[in-house]
Amino acid sequence: MKTGFYVGEAMTVNPVVVTPDTTLLEAAEIMERSHVGSLVVKEKDKLVGIATEQDLVRKGLVKNKKSGEIKIREVMETDLRTITTDNDVFDALQMMRDYNIRHLPVVEKGKLVGLVTTKDILKIQPDLFEILAEKIHLREEERKPVWTPGEEEGLCQACGKRSLSLKEKDEVLMCRKCRQESQ
Repeated sequence: MKTGFYVGEAMTVNPVVVTPDTTLLEAAEIMERSHVGSLVVKEKDKLVGIATEQDLVRKGLVKNKKSGEIKIREVMETDLRTITTDNDVFDALQMMRDYNIRHLPVVEKGKLVGLVTTKDILKIQPDLFEILAEKIHLREEERKPVWTPGEEEGLCQACGKRSLSLKEKDEVLMCRKCRQESQ
């Protein structure tokens, strides 16, 4: 599904950039002051990572150090997914869904030119909310089983996991995820 809107139209042109030696405390202050949820990490004009609020909390604050001692390089994501300005925003949203990310650096000829987020895309194309809702639903379904009338509780005969959503398919009692995968 193409929307006709391009990443270049939705992206933030001047994302907030820090160096790998920025401390968690400095990063948190910059995020708060700039009202952003992520920081692009560059070293000598080269994109080397991205650090989100979740990274700061889940990878940084759990360490037994002061926030002024932990460097962004210790918590930033370095396995970056990037996109170009001429991609449709739908492609960006699919990539975000597939890799469970909310921030995508935008590059042209190897150079950072912007950052696009789910918020940026939803501002210009609110109809794409359904794709995000599907991502959230699927992730929540894996974490929190939901019982539906007509389904049973027990062990899935396909994957062996406990489930509240068992139904028979091809004479095998399967959870919702295994039923979907066998289609």
